[in-house]
Amino acid sequence: MDLKALKEQAVEATTRFFLEKHGFAPSEDSEDWEDEYRRQFELVKKRLATKRPVDTRIADVVLTDERKAALPELSGPPADKRWAVGLRADRLKEIQSKALRGWLAGAWTSAKDWIDTRDLAAPQFLQRVEVQYAEHRRQSEQRASALEAERQTKAAASEADRREVQAAGITAEGLVELIDVSPRMAAAPLKLKLVELDAGGRSLRVFETSNLDILMVIENGEAGRLEYAIERDEELIADLKLFARGHRS
Repeated sequence: MDLKALKEQAVEATTRFFLEKHGFAPSEDSEDWEDEYRRQFELVKKRLATKRPVDTRIADVVLTDERKAALPELSGPPADKRWAVGLRADRLKEIQSKALRGWLAGAWTSAKDWIDTRDLAAPQFLQRVEVQYAEHRRQSEQRASALEAERQTKAAASEADRREVQAAGITAEGLVELIDVSPRMAAAPLKLKLVELDAGGRSLRVFETSNLDILMVIENGEAGRLEYAIERDEELIADLKLFARGHRS
């Protein structure tokens, strides 16, 4: 980086220092400003001097990636965002791992994240983000393992229910026949759906109701849409619930 750009970064860092610490910046002619400016100048120069040489091929990859997919917009005050965008671009070009670059760009979406680490030398910055990335991967793997275990548990339970339904000889056709011969009752308000049955071109949805002695059936078929109530029978209820468990996805 040329001397002019180096000075500009030092001035910006000095201003930021005073604004964050005191809420205002003193005159650039003051001794406080000069002292802090010299300190920031040395920090910027040191950070740039300790940057690892960047493989130009890696830099090209970063630029190509940025063209293909714009980096997330940073949050924060406008001045912070402008400053952080430049810091982010410089940092990403120092990282050779495409996976780490992608994660970091998506995880650090606050301008403050980048500004707070501006004084870290490249090796220290890389060490910090690698630790965070490793923790992110660990947590992701744990969540994936937990989800897979849950999926396997549900699959095993569903398979057990299917075997029980088969062993009991319960079929959609048989349940529809039982519904057809059940005594008709006066309609009642619907509550929870028990099961859906498809048999012989008929589609039936069976619901519990606010009346503990009644089930409601909504049927669609060649005759159109029908609604009717049937007498609640505990053995029928048990078969309907078992059939529903055995055919859940």
